[in-house]
Amino acid sequence: MRLRIATFNVENLVSRNAYGPKARPQTGPALSLFDFADPRMREHIQAATAVALEDDERQATALAIAETRADILCLQEVDGLGVLAPFIANYVHAVSDIRYGHMRLEPGNDPRGIDVAFCARKGLLADETRVTARSWKDATFADLGVYDPALEAMGIPQGSKVFNRDCLELSLEFENTTLTLFVCHLKSTGWGPRDAGSVLRRAEARAIRAIVERRFGAGWRAAHWIIAGDLNASRRAVLPGGRIVHVDDTGIEPLTEDFAVDPARSLPEDERWTYYHRETSDGRVVAERHVQLDVVLLSPALAAANPGARVEILRRGLPYRVPLDPAHPDRSIGHLATRADRYPRIGWERPRASDHCPVVVEIDLPPAAA
Repeated sequence: MRLRIATFNVENLVSRNAYGPKARPQTGPALSLFDFADPRMREHIQAATAVALEDDERQATALAIAETRADILCLQEVDGLGVLAPFIANYVHAVSDIRYGHMRLEPGNDPRGIDVAFCARKGLLADETRVTARSWKDATFADLGVYDPALEAMGIPQGSKVFNRDCLELSLEFENTTLTLFVCHLKSTGWGPRDAGSVLRRAEARAIRAIVERRFGAGWRAAHWIIAGDLNASRRAVLPGGRIVHVDDTGIEPLTEDFAVDPARSLPEDERWTYYHRETSDGRVVAERHVQLDVVLLSPALAAANPGARVEILRRGLPYRVPLDPAHPDRSIGHLATRADRYPRIGWERPRASDHCPVVVEIDLPPAAA
């Protein structure tokens, strides 16, 4: 059975009715061109601008999802089912011939209310009872045995919740096998080799590993499971000119060392990136790097059954300011950023589909071992 599994951080797919400057800072450039004698008029115009910009961006987000042609979608930064369902119905289904259902989302721990979510192609599973979901949002460091001296040194009690957002476990029952998904969005802080978030990410990564090992016991290597999501850390960065820098301590090592397998390693190193990070000072770019934050990791059994798993990283929804070829020697403004195709109405900074790229992995799901 062939499956296409995609993970995509859709960047703040929210339904909140908050269109003020703090909630919608992207409206600032347009509003800066006008003087508003009446503050109420400014509020109305800002709300209208935000809605128009949101519509442009969600059309691009939907085009990115349609391009994945995924059977299974693992999403990050979704406000709730109340916004996911109409987004799928009114945006994705308008541009894709694939229909999605089986939606699952549990409110997590993120203070902004952005959660991880799941949906699958209609007809992929016999009925809704073939999908079961479990949220691990309430699991503590002590519950999963991942409390360590580094956490204690940060003053974090062992009874605190381990996941900054959630790890959503999903069991998909097919006719002759079961596939288990773990959808995650790990802690993000800083970009250095030992940033403050690496301690928390390591605890989250160890927690996911502990959940997998508890779920499957001694047979975890032979089981069919996938970890998908935004890990918010990369063990390599591509610098201008294509130079690769490897980072030794990011916090995600428990998932990538002698555990899950990243099929994207079959791609050239300068083609694995899913996110572009740029630092500026006084209007000048002082640092930039292309990094792989988003992954679909396969269990050892699935990796062995799919040695040539097809991996696609889709970048047509990125804004034009993002250079799409980090190895190219010409870094002049506009040359790299505009030579590749983008979706309609993508802008220099906004509108955009997201600041992340969708990652798609195509595998053959083998039957369960007898």
